Formats: sequence, C-alpha cells, structure tokens
Amino acid sequence: MTDVVITGTGLFTPEHAIDNDALVAAFNTWVEQENARNAEAIAAGECEPLAYSSSEFIEKASGIKSRYVLDAEGILDPQRMRPKLSQCSDDAPSVQCDMALKAATQALQTAGVDAQDIELVIVGCSNLERAYPAVAVEVQDALGAQGYGFDMNVACSSATFAIETAANAIISGSVKRALVVNPEICSAHLNFRDRDSHFIFGDACTAVVLESKHVATASEQYEVLGTKLVTRFSNAIRNNAGFLNRVTDSDPLASDKLFVQEGRRVFKEVCPLVAKLITQHLFSLELNSADLKRMWLHQANRHMNDLIARKVLGVDPDEIQAPIILDRYANTSSAGSIIAFHLHREGLASGDIGVICSFGAGYSAGSIILQRV
Repeated sequence: MTDVVITGTGLFTPEHAIDNDALVAAFNTWVEQENARNAEAIAAGECEPLAYSSSEFIEKASGIKSRYVLDAEGILDPQRMRPKLSQCSDDAPSVQCDMALKAATQALQTAGVDAQDIELVIVGCSNLERAYPAVAVEVQDALGAQGYGFDMNVACSSATFAIETAANAIISGSVKRALVVNPEICSAHLNFRDRDSHFIFGDACTAVVLESKHVATASEQYEVLGTKLVTRFSNAIRNNAGFLNRVTDSDPLASDKLFVQEGRRVFKEVCPLVAKLITQHLFSLELNSADLKRMWLHQANRHMNDLIARKVLGVDPDEIQAPIILDRYANTSSAGSIIAFHLHREGLASGDIGVICSFGAGYSAGSIILQRV
C-alpha cells in the first residue's frame, strides 16, 4: 500500500486582533443602548434586561483571551456588530481564495513542492462564501495546480475529513500530491449580540500538503498511520442560513441564520464521542495512549480539550502534550487543530506519534494519527 506523508503546513493569520476587553466594551455598549430603549417594558415586567458580558466570564468559560479577524471595525461598532467586508468582483480573487493562497504558498514552500505538481486541491471549511464555482477550483487555477479540486463542508471537522479524502486519493494512486486548505471566516457567521457565543470565533486559514512517500523530499515528514471519521446527527450546533431562505421569505439577518449552539449539551455529548474515537483508533493500529506524544485537538474550548485529553491519556495533559492556541486565536473552526499542529510540533523525534483530531457540528469528528518519519 502507498504510504502517505504530510510534508508541509501553512498558516494565514489576519492582521486585526480583538482582545476580550475590546469585544466586551462593544457588546456592553450595545446592551446598555438596548436596555435603555426597552426601559419601560423592562420596568413593567414585560421583558428581562439584557445581561452584560465580561472578560472574566469569557476566559473562565472558554479559555479564550483574544481572536484574529478580517475586519475589527465593523465588529466593534455597537450599531453594526458584524464584519464589514468589501464585495469582490467576479474577476478578482474571492476572499477565501486570497486567504487560501497565502496559507498554501507557505505550505508548498515548506514541503519543497511546486504548485504545478499538486494534482488535488480540497477546500474544507465550515462556511463557503458562494455556492459555485468551487473555491477549490479557483485556488487550483490561481496556484497553477493540476488535476482537480472541490469544496467540502463538515463544519469544524472539515480539515480532518479533507485530509482523509486526500490521503485516500493518494493511496488509490489517482494522485501523488494533494493540498488541503481551510479558509475560515468564522466572524461572518457569529452573532456578536449573543452573550453566550459572541466571543467564540476568530478567522484564520491553514493549509496542508500531502504526498506519496516515494516522491516526498521534505526534511520534515509525518506519515499518516491511519484515519478514522465518525458522524452522529444532532441539532445542538446549527446554522439555518441557506439558498432556500429567499424563497421561504425568512429574515436573512435572523439569529438562526448564524451560529447557534446548546453549549452544555455539546460539551456533555461531544467529549465522550471524541475520546472514544481516538482511543478506538489507537487500538485499531495496535497503539495505546502511552504512545501519544502530542494531541493536536480542535480548539473550541479549553475545558473540552482538557477533558478529552484526560480521558484519552488517563492523566491531566500538560501544554506540550495537548497544546492550546485558542487563547490567542479563539475557535477557528476546522483550522484550529491544524494551527496547533503547525505551531506545536517541535521536539518530536523520528518515530514519535501524535494525533490531529477535530470535532464539531453534525456531530462530526475526525482522527488522523501521524508518526514523525
């Protein structure tokens, strides 16, 4: 069987950062305005006053301290509270294509691969800026890559699902080299007026180059020992935005057209699902938790990651075993686990084993077990 290796990764980080204090200041200004506008109804007991947010609440609930976004001005404007992005002309690169090119160029350079040698491009992310043509085909064209490309959406699990798909294409012999990119503009589908979730997301893009081992030349390689995916239907994380909104005459700005979740339910149901997935995946490869030197987990919530790592490892994880990047980046959906892998694979020796695992809406979860070559 053809061995598959990851030979390069890339990361695009937007230039604008918003810390919790700035985000909370904008949110609380809006709350103050809304409570003043509804003062009579509140006094009459007809409605409850909106609750304020705080940096302490955010960090305690999630571990998040800051996030990067494509646009900060629109988000921090209490009259708008959503990003303000320019409409791209059809002849200009789309926003997600532009992000993808920056991350992909870095990944290709690390891998020592020319773009024209890529035969498959997969764009995997939680939201695509248009229905068609596929952003992946646009990226393929802009890079000068060969073969074919397509988009896929498995929410926060999109990167691991795309990596498995790319690895299988290499194993089958249909391609020798593939590129996976994850352009996440999470700020565009986040409700910045919802106290329970206004702090959760940030924007970023990651890229991963996969190659058949016999053509790879990079000095740093990670063999894909195995992949394992799982899905279980749940409405606990949902976004009702879609092309039917205009024909059902629903409000395109309604809160259900953005990210909505039942946080406690997600925590309770997803953590055991993910821990079981990783444990069973290790067992299927005749490995166990003691073999894991690194866990690059989806970066949604610090408490979730600590619990999952503890269930898998049997001990409390340290910052090296289960690195955290969500304190700076927040939840970047499918990009999060790849950011962790990109930034925190130092110190691994040949033969060391780690797991990239992402999980989220669907429910969905994907496990990629790697070994440093």
